Amino acid sequence: MEIISSEFIISNTDIERCPPPNKPEFAFIGRSNVGKSSLINMITGRKDLAKTSSTPGKTQTINHFLINKAWYLVDLPGYGYASVSKSLKQNWITFIDSYFAHRENLYCTFILIDSRLDPQAKDMEFIKKLGSSGIPIALVLTKTDKLKQSELGKSKNKLEKRLLEDWDELPPLFITSAEKKSGRNAILDFIETAMLADTEND
Repeated sequence: MEIISSEFIISNTDIERCPPPNKPEFAFIGRSNVGKSSLINMITGRKDLAKTSSTPGKTQTINHFLINKAWYLVDLPGYGYASVSKSLKQNWITFIDSYFAHRENLYCTFILIDSRLDPQAKDMEFIKKLGSSGIPIALVLTKTDKLKQSELGKSKNKLEKRLLEDWDELPPLFITSAEKKSGRNAILDFIETAMLADTEND
């Protein structure tokens, strides 16, 4: 898939204000500071489509971007640590849960995981939460440029081993680096294939 256009549509915390559910939607979420905004900018080929920050918890709203006038890329607030109040974190949980419960045009949620860390409880809990709800997911290992190839292999194996403790099948897994721009084509091809498959089933 070639990205011809990408534009910001709306940022909000109210599911009722999301764009009409008439286009395929692909969401991106992960623990705070996992490199989500950098990955979104790399995927779309834009330097500043999603705002990056060294401060965890920068994304605090549901952000819709229209890609190629055909589908939405959705940037969701991170889960886990963020330098915000407990009440604000609870607000995030509430509207994120509402988003997942009501967006019938959500094709897949990409859950971002820091490749440098062992499987984290917060990640496993979130994967289980969405999987148990029947929400299609794919996993994205980020910041892989920080690891040697052997270290990356071990990180991937640890994650897959941990997942297989709870699941019979592994979800799609993408190896990415925003720094080296790796994994971009694989993710875009996956999105394109998902949309084509849905069209063929109509």
